[in-house]
Amino acid sequence: MSKKFYITTTLPYVNAEPHIGFALEIIQADVVARWQRLLGKMVIFNFGTDEHGLKIYRKALEQNKDPKVYCDEFAAKFDDLKTALNLSYTNFIRTTDEHHVRAAQEFWWRCVKNGDIYKKNYITKYCVGCELEKTDSELAEGKCPVHPNLNLEIIEEENYFFRFSKYQQPLLDFYNKHPDFVLPEGKYNEIRTFVNAGLEDFSVSRLKKKMPWGINVPDDPEHVMYVWFDALINYISTLGWPEDKKTFNDYWPGIQVAGKDNLRQQTAMWQAMLLSAGLPNSGQVFIHGFMTINGQKISKSAGNTIDPIELSKKYGVDAIRYYLLAKVHPWEDGDFSIAKFEEGYNADLANGLGNLVARVAKLAEKAILPARQKGGFEKVVLGLKHEDWRFDEAIKIIWVWISDLDRKIEEQKPWTLEGKELENTIAPIADEVVVIANGLLPFLPGTAEKILKQFTSPTIKSEAPLFPRIK
Repeated sequence: MSKKFYITTTLPYVNAEPHIGFALEIIQADVVARWQRLLGKMVIFNFGTDEHGLKIYRKALEQNKDPKVYCDEFAAKFDDLKTALNLSYTNFIRTTDEHHVRAAQEFWWRCVKNGDIYKKNYITKYCVGCELEKTDSELAEGKCPVHPNLNLEIIEEENYFFRFSKYQQPLLDFYNKHPDFVLPEGKYNEIRTFVNAGLEDFSVSRLKKKMPWGINVPDDPEHVMYVWFDALINYISTLGWPEDKKTFNDYWPGIQVAGKDNLRQQTAMWQAMLLSAGLPNSGQVFIHGFMTINGQKISKSAGNTIDPIELSKKYGVDAIRYYLLAKVHPWEDGDFSIAKFEEGYNADLANGLGNLVARVAKLAEKAILPARQKGGFEKVVLGLKHEDWRFDEAIKIIWVWISDLDRKIEEQKPWTLEGKELENTIAPIADEVVVIANGLLPFLPGTAEKILKQFTSPTIKSEAPLFPRIK
């Protein structure tokens, strides 16, 4: 069994502030990364920013800024999520990084040498929001269903194209050999249906005189790479590819976490590109659902975005992590509202976990207890989760345990006991609190570490509430 593990999120565009929807994706990836470290593996966890393309170029022009200056400002805001959400990513890649640029150009050459990049004139409908070409069958009443507020643009020019059509059968063969390549199963079936219906070659360049913000196409100063072709390569350039063969071979293939609007790009386009470049396919792609706010799609234009950094400052990091992991289905669409968030906070964190830890610590202050050690329960919980990425089910197991422990305390009434009788009663309860904290390490790492520090000390002392109740 390999002792190396690699996981990556998609790279968010830097055309808007970070919002709660993307926080879901990176927190899910963080749980898996932390779990793998608990299993003793060396982990590379990749995150970063996607900084090229028409959408970003126009945003920079709107603000009268150089595109790189604009990207620098937003990249810093996304990197701030590391502290705001207590993330453990090891790599923060930007698609404007010099190494990534060189890697993208090398990848381009490999596809050219394989006969998979060619030039042609074409006319297409294009959604700037998706940065993707759209066929009539993908439209709803003439609009992109993902960005219905944007008018489709007609692109008519000479571009380089990638021979996507060539890889229909190789992709289907790969899917058939790896039925767990895409999770959940519904998304696996969806991408197989898409590929089985036939693939059309897609554009991989833009004319530089119309859209200069991109990586230069090698040996053709009139073109820059299409943003999706460039951005997808970050998953391997972050591992040092192509120069650092050892790191790449040690860690690739890995797991990719992506939203359902990225299904085609992550599980078909990128996999075909890897085959063209002579590289192994990804190990697995987990597709999560969309987040809505009060039932509405998150949209800056609708004014309903929620800043996870500000939310973290007000309620604490682990309150956000708990809601997104416990109250949102891992791959179905989920909804966020402050009312539901505060309800879950009070019921499960303040009155549940927080209250249990406080009352056990208060009772343990009166007793002399044997030393307690970390250990054990995390493998049971995460073994269940790993089968189908059911973070919510894994957390539910822990919260059932918390309820059972509360019930045990009520039945045994240790507050009525003294001396050895109290110590013999409260010691196993304190041990269970430690094991619960171990199980929480990947999910609520800050809270888990606080509990472990408090309960594995020579003496247990009462401390400030972990989660002060919201009035």
